Amino acid sequence: MAGDAVRIFIPELERNRAARLRGLRLVHTHMKGESLTQEDLYDLTLLRLDYITAITMDRAGLPAKYYSAHLLPGQNPGYQVEDPVAPGQLAENLSETIAHVEQLFYEAEKTSRKAGNKPRALLVGVYTPEMRRKRSPEDSMAELRELCMTAGVEPIEVMVQKRQKLDPVTLVGSGKAREISIQAVQHNAEIMLFDLELSPAQALRLSSITDLKIIDRTQLILDIFARNARSRDGKLQVELAQLRYLKGRLSEKDDNMSRLTGGIGGRGPGETKLEIGRRRVDDRIARLEKELASLKKRRELNRTRRNDSKVPIVSIVGYTNAGKSTLLNALTNSEVISEDRLFATLDTTTRRVRFPEEREIILSDTVGFIHELPPELERAFEATLEELFDSDLLLHCIDVSDPRKDQKIEAVEAILANMSLQGVPQIRVYNKCDLLSPEERAELPETRPDTIYVSAAGRENLTELLDRIDQRVFALASPEHGDSKNDSLLPPDVQAGTEGYDDADGKSVGSYSGIAG
Repeated sequence: MAGDAVRIFIPELERNRAARLRGLRLVHTHMKGESLTQEDLYDLTLLRLDYITAITMDRAGLPAKYYSAHLLPGQNPGYQVEDPVAPGQLAENLSETIAHVEQLFYEAEKTSRKAGNKPRALLVGVYTPEMRRKRSPEDSMAELRELCMTAGVEPIEVMVQKRQKLDPVTLVGSGKAREISIQAVQHNAEIMLFDLELSPAQALRLSSITDLKIIDRTQLILDIFARNARSRDGKLQVELAQLRYLKGRLSEKDDNMSRLTGGIGGRGPGETKLEIGRRRVDDRIARLEKELASLKKRRELNRTRRNDSKVPIVSIVGYTNAGKSTLLNALTNSEVISEDRLFATLDTTTRRVRFPEEREIILSDTVGFIHELPPELERAFEATLEELFDSDLLLHCIDVSDPRKDQKIEAVEAILANMSLQGVPQIRVYNKCDLLSPEERAELPETRPDTIYVSAAGRENLTELLDRIDQRVFALASPEHGDSKNDSLLPPDVQAGTEGYDDADGKSVGSYSGIAG
């Protein structure tokens, strides 16, 4: 490849060896006597070259100095620039040096795999003034770290950029993208993970610049949903959300994918593989929507049965990982999956709780909320959160030990308002009190009728919570209010405690006589 005195064009190169380095060396001349430039070091890093050397020339046109550099893992800035040497001082063990560098990369990768066998990711956050007014970058990146841990990704470095406006091509700008690439080499990273949604063009451009796998926040959450969905309904919803996200990101890799057969004017009866892929995605989306519509009718039938029996419905809502499933287990002696990670449970689960005086409620656990839910996931949430529209009372479960609880409360309230559920009676249940120190407990505000402090894991103050539920739900059942949905006179089969209700799995959920009183 021949260039001029200003630049040399290097075409796109594919890595053709299993080793970390490319298997190519770049030797070029600097006509003005300068050493390796920043552009040279970017090429070394971005192209994963084995070695780069710049040769300067003297007035007679003969080589004067050789300036060389090679990559080096685990170092800052990720490469090592060697001292300049004269032509007669060139080392003869260059192949040994390159083999040693490759061995260092191999050992670094092997060490990282042993540490947890997780893909390593650089977390990137780009925030405009408007975005920073809504939420601090620190809180947003902390939540992205939690999402990474849930998805089985190891976050190794956080890079935050504040801009007046987002770069339309790469979000961060080409210079910052190159800087991130150098950090990736330094830390042996494989993924660049963004704390916002990327357009298909932006992801493609960043991938070509950095040679890394590019993932955005939406794709990460979709992956977590796919891992944690258990029921048929939940799996279909996640697959549908993934296909809608993928549909706009299908692209042709090269001209070899085309199946055009020629014909008059160069047009023929064939289709490109891209068009076939899109058509198949559309067909699959149509089938999923039809199947989900059938499951929706079944859920509506189940809700109609519950409404006909006039059993009040109490739904547990809250930010993800606030302890909602643990609270359901504690109140009903159930064994719903509950783990200390985001979106541990995605499927709606319902249980019955029996109160004194032969009164019962349906207690429903819903999927956790999250700040700025991506559009592709909002539709999946709609089906999951249908139970909320029939609720007589909402238990807003809050992690009292979370330093960012106020912002999360606002996020949950905003989602409820968008769903027109702000008018449903609500009790704020501050959970995880067992994680507070005695001093922090002493500083807690006094409880009000609509707030209570509990520990679901330690089964602390649950009886008082059930008393509050009893008072709020059955307040309208008094004689002066007449009949209502909350009527305590239940049908005989419900009073007997033998009838179950279907949860999101479509399986019968056995009734349970609760611990109230």
